[in-house]
Amino acid sequence: MNGALLLAGILALAYTLGSIPVGLIVAWLKTGRDLRATGSGKTGATNVMRSAGRGYGFLTLFLDGAKALVAVVAASLLWPLSTMSIGSVTLELPLVQSLAGVATIIGHNHPMFAGFRGGRGVSSFFGSMLYLNFPVALAGIGVLTVVALASRFMSLASIVAGIATCITMIALCAVGRVPWPHAAYTVIIVSYIVYAHRDNISRLRQGTERRLF
Repeated sequence: MNGALLLAGILALAYTLGSIPVGLIVAWLKTGRDLRATGSGKTGATNVMRSAGRGYGFLTLFLDGAKALVAVVAASLLWPLSTMSIGSVTLELPLVQSLAGVATIIGHNHPMFAGFRGGRGVSSFFGSMLYLNFPVALAGIGVLTVVALASRFMSLASIVAGIATCITMIALCAVGRVPWPHAAYTVIIVSYIVYAHRDNISRLRQGTERRLF
């Protein structure tokens, strides 16, 4: 089997799944409006919650997480061996899983089905982490929930939970508890998430960030 073609297919599938604009579809079905022209202009669960209602926001959160979970599971099932070579490069399954996660979140943030205008990747990140490291994912979701309820800033909760998850994965990798590609994945994606929240960070500093409720 051609490893390069298989990897390309896995990444294409992951990006396509990530590109499904769940929030855009959910909000349009509820309100008849383009979510990208409402609120923050993002297609994630927070903007759906504000424009279409809390229940629709939670539905979007669940489905955005699910598409990343499915992408990583699909990569795990399609990659035939624990290791496979592409030329002189050997790719282990954890690396392929991580690459699939990256492709999914790129698709979510820059979806080909929605003019490359998507969300910030938080729900999809934690969806993928539920498969890569379930206990760490649950802990991260717990941190996100506590900070969101305490501060009422979803942006702050997303950043804090992402950084906490990243630090945990790095620490576990340092003691040999998780494979390095999974730790590297969290570093890359959390950095990406923080960057995607740069406008929120600016508003938090200025005291003008909108609260969740």
